[in-house]
Amino acid sequence: MGFFEKLKNKVTQQTDTVTEKFKEGLTKTRDSFAEQMNELFAQYRTVDEEFFEELEEILIGADAGVSTVMELIDELKEEARRRNIKDSKNIAPVITEKLAEKLDKTGDDASLNMQGDEMTVILFVGVNGVGKTTTIGKMAHSFKEEGKKVVMAAGDTFRAGAIEQLDVWGERVGVDVVKQQAGSDPAAVMYDAIQSARSKNADVLLCDTAGRLQNKVNLMKELEKVKRVISREIPSAPHEVLLVLDATTGQNAMSQAKTFQEATDVSGIALTKLDGTAKGGIVLAIRNELDIPVKLVGLGEKMDDMQPFDAEQFVYGLFRELVEEQAEESS
Repeated sequence: MGFFEKLKNKVTQQTDTVTEKFKEGLTKTRDSFAEQMNELFAQYRTVDEEFFEELEEILIGADAGVSTVMELIDELKEEARRRNIKDSKNIAPVITEKLAEKLDKTGDDASLNMQGDEMTVILFVGVNGVGKTTTIGKMAHSFKEEGKKVVMAAGDTFRAGAIEQLDVWGERVGVDVVKQQAGSDPAAVMYDAIQSARSKNADVLLCDTAGRLQNKVNLMKELEKVKRVISREIPSAPHEVLLVLDATTGQNAMSQAKTFQEATDVSGIALTKLDGTAKGGIVLAIRNELDIPVKLVGLGEKMDDMQPFDAEQFVYGLFRELVEEQAEESS
């Protein structure tokens, strides 16, 4: 059984809803990518140096990151030589196979670190405007749908309107929000939130944080203080520090990730607005160059469009037509 056939079988065994969400959410990237790949295969019938140079440009243009792309191209050249692949169409399964490998690194767990015996505390970090509050609201909805009791902490006391924004989400989802006045100490908000969540026997506490203070040093010190207070109250917490990034900002998201990675122990990425970009290769760049797992992806505007990241679904979403066409041929 070839790689395309295996990929199709694995993905179709999962729920149709998830497959459709990835398919719809990746429409812009897939249309752009598929068009360029089809042109590539039409222009270059033979796998040669010019073919690889053109493929390199396509991948870099999709925001996959220069160092990641160079590494991928080297691996593809080696595979083409080893398997004696001459026809460009025959390299397509190898490209998808290598992309899936890079997105789904062996031993990595892209699932959230949920606690079975105590309350799970998830800290959300990231700059303003990336969709942090919306992500928290959607996650609250998702956990509530699973039957979990959820509390949200309005820890972004710096930005005007941030507390109200989370409050609106709380009312919309039907989840309690612990808050103080604008300008309050965020660490004090976290302390109150933990006590409140405990008294309510909550399963999950979702914590918002500021995305901007006067400067980067102040922001990172504030985040460190917030983490310290949480850890003092619950030694194993926070159980996840999720960095929220906007997929449409491309390489700027990479520089944000590096900044936050230096200051906080980021355990995963929540990538928003993936449906709004034709450059979904940013997922590959983040995954490969920062060595942080992408745990959540925003695939649309609906309440349930923030989905757990799935490497196979992502690759299938990008190469759907090609996968199905080749799987049919080999069956």
